[in-house]
Amino acid sequence: MAGHPVRLLGADELAVDPVDAAHLLLGAVLESETPAGTVRVRLTEVEAYRGGDDPASHCYRGKTPRNAVMFGPAGHLYVYFVYGMHYCANVVALTDGVPGAVLLRAGEVIAGRELAESRRPAARGTSDLARGPAKLTTALALDRGHDGVDLTDPASPVRLYAAEGHDPAAVRSGPRVGVAAAVDVPWRFWLAGEKSVSAYKRGGRRRPAPGATT
Repeated sequence: MAGHPVRLLGADELAVDPVDAAHLLLGAVLESETPAGTVRVRLTEVEAYRGGDDPASHCYRGKTPRNAVMFGPAGHLYVYFVYGMHYCANVVALTDGVPGAVLLRAGEVIAGRELAESRRPAARGTSDLARGPAKLTTALALDRGHDGVDLTDPASPVRLYAAEGHDPAAVRSGPRVGVAAAVDVPWRFWLAGEKSVSAYKRGGRRRPAPGATT
């Protein structure tokens, strides 16, 4: 799948419950275009978050300047900075005004590998280039400057393309990673057998979810 993906995902397709959006995003391709070149990542692991009914969500306590993008419209990128070290990227779901998003946890670099390797010199092989939320954003050169970018716009520097399809039987689910609240909610989804899927680490303050305030 080194060629250009076929079809951009539409905002209407992503304006659904984050759990449904998470399934839609597995196998989808996130493309980031920079002056240095373009990197494409096929998503292999994602994590769903809602709003006021999800205590692990950044929007659990309401709207703030930091989490405003999570309130829609769907199809935009929500990027946050965690612990002064890393960026995490999320695809906004649900309808405009109702918060929800899907954290992009891991993926396989399918184009622009040399550029991704230059951004991730500590990577332990190709499968490690985007194996984890912070590694994924580093490989794609995403930061807070991309917060609010419309992934459904062909002119956007970051675009999201529909999955070419995968066996639904290959989808696995389990508890979310690194959150202190709602730790057993099984809203982390991944494609079985993919080497780029990150290792599971339970609970604590290791990485706040795309919702929990920090």
